[in-house]
Amino acid sequence: MKVRKAVIPAAGLGTRMLPATKTVPKEMLPLVDKPVIQYIIEEAVASGIEDILIVTNRAKSAMDDYFDYTPELEDRLIRSEKFAELESVRRTADMANIFYVRQKETLGLGHAVNRARRFVGDEPFAVLLGDDVMMSQKPVIGQLIEAAEKHGASAVGTQLVSPDAISRYSSLKVTPIEGRVMRVHDMNEKPRPAEKFSDYAILGRYVLTSEIFGILDNTPPGHGGEVQLTDGMRKLCAVSPMIAVDFEGRRYDTGNLKGFLEATIDFALEYGDGVGEWLTDFIAEKARLLAGK
Repeated sequence: MKVRKAVIPAAGLGTRMLPATKTVPKEMLPLVDKPVIQYIIEEAVASGIEDILIVTNRAKSAMDDYFDYTPELEDRLIRSEKFAELESVRRTADMANIFYVRQKETLGLGHAVNRARRFVGDEPFAVLLGDDVMMSQKPVIGQLIEAAEKHGASAVGTQLVSPDAISRYSSLKVTPIEGRVMRVHDMNEKPRPAEKFSDYAILGRYVLTSEIFGILDNTPPGHGGEVQLTDGMRKLCAVSPMIAVDFEGRRYDTGNLKGFLEATIDFALEYGDGVGEWLTDFIAEKARLLAGK
């Protein structure tokens, strides 16, 4: 079992980030100095992925343009001897073999993943959600791929969330195998408190076998009237081995304003020179002003 391909569903309408996403795809919003989706592609590439399919819609051609060459800009950078900038824009086009397919109707994550059938063929593949950004020492999808290949199983990325938060995610029924790896027995989408299996939630990263496509073909619309990937994976784990990896790292949901701001601050602190000192001074000044009221 060797995972060489990845699918990034990025066809959502971005309604949680309006009005900015009225014309700018949420995946293209800048997170410090790069668009959100670039972090996700870099994670896949760092995990050994060679080919990437992005599932888009008719309003997201900006992603296609971004990962292409820009001859006019590159020529200007060469003539201006801005070679560091030239290298950075060329790198975005050369990171991986990137392909695109459109989800012509917004019918859910399961439907979007099913659009990757011809790209994937009979191979196992990774799925990285287009608005879930990870900060970790070892790429999160790489952690899943390593465990999936070792155990010959599909894999989902998971972490414990609060009991109040599990209703926003998919809840997993699991038993330990070794270390941070668990066997998946069942799951359900956005459960009520009495319906949850545990507080282990699926968080934006998957490794799936091609069996999922036949299952999704026969999966009716579920929560929200959409074809849910969770419903398909629930059937998959009943007929094929599936594991959950309690991954090391922090996940940010950049598809909502709070998560996007948290990611922006953390990534700026991690990679921006002097940002930590500025933020410390800024908070101290705000506290002083509030204390004076």
